[in-house]
Amino acid sequence: MAKSNVSSLLTSVDDLFTTQAERDAANQEKVVEIPLDEINDCPNHPFKVRMDEAMMEMADSIRRYGVLVPGMVRPKPEGGYEMVAGHRRKMASTLAQKETMPCLVRNLTDDEAIIIMVDSNLQRESLLPSEKAFAYKMKLEAMKRQAGRPSKENPAPVGSNLFSRSNEELAASSPDGKTQIQRYIRLTYLIPPLLDMVDEGKIAMRPAVELSYLPEKEQCTLHEMMELEDCTPSHAQAIKMRRFAEEGKLSEDVILSIMQEEKPNQKEQFRMPRERISKYFPAGTPAQKIEDTIIKALELYQRQRNRDRER
Repeated sequence: MAKSNVSSLLTSVDDLFTTQAERDAANQEKVVEIPLDEINDCPNHPFKVRMDEAMMEMADSIRRYGVLVPGMVRPKPEGGYEMVAGHRRKMASTLAQKETMPCLVRNLTDDEAIIIMVDSNLQRESLLPSEKAFAYKMKLEAMKRQAGRPSKENPAPVGSNLFSRSNEELAASSPDGKTQIQRYIRLTYLIPPLLDMVDEGKIAMRPAVELSYLPEKEQCTLHEMMELEDCTPSHAQAIKMRRFAEEGKLSEDVILSIMQEEKPNQKEQFRMPRERISKYFPAGTPAQKIEDTIIKALELYQRQRNRDRER
């Protein structure tokens, strides 16, 4: 009997012994209680599962009421499941001494799982820059792979225009704009110690992006210098280091010289209430002109005092 005839026969037999409702139910996704020890974390999961106060509150809620929002998993070929969405709920369930967790089981490709995993976490508050950086990078790469994969209806390779559209689509479905997303992705090129300093707020986003263009060796040298000098580069200093690196001239001495430059916000400022000097200047006099006039007056005063001392 031909293979197609066998397949048709099996299908017809299945139709005889099951109802349409039963067949529809078999194809539907279901929420099932899955043992926690059968659920593995998603590889390279970019979001940190922190043992913070929010985690303790979630564990307490699960201890009292259970997991109210099921997680999402996908079956693994070798058995067990891989967590797609719900890593924090899984940890909280473990802390609450639960043995199982309700999950929606869905068959997903690697790229589909990555996109759902990222989207389910990006809306959370208090995400670290490094978390957004690797999440955006993973999702963009998955979207590009999907855009470049020929469909069954059209086996011809997809044009490169869809790759550029992936950037627009990523921004459209994300809380950050296209430019900011590009900045976050650049952070993935920082060495871990520098990226940690970005997470800790010691290095701002814009200088961090410039530093991400430095070769790894120069980044390591810069980090050592920052530790020794107890300082961080300004945006202008980071731009200067990037320029020297692109010219192949960023040596240890150059890094030290740049880091020792005085930053504008490190200069000591002297302030005086404007009302104390307003009677000496017409209304609307620019601040720079007032400053220049006061300096000239002080120079004249200093010269007069020197002449008086010489008499």
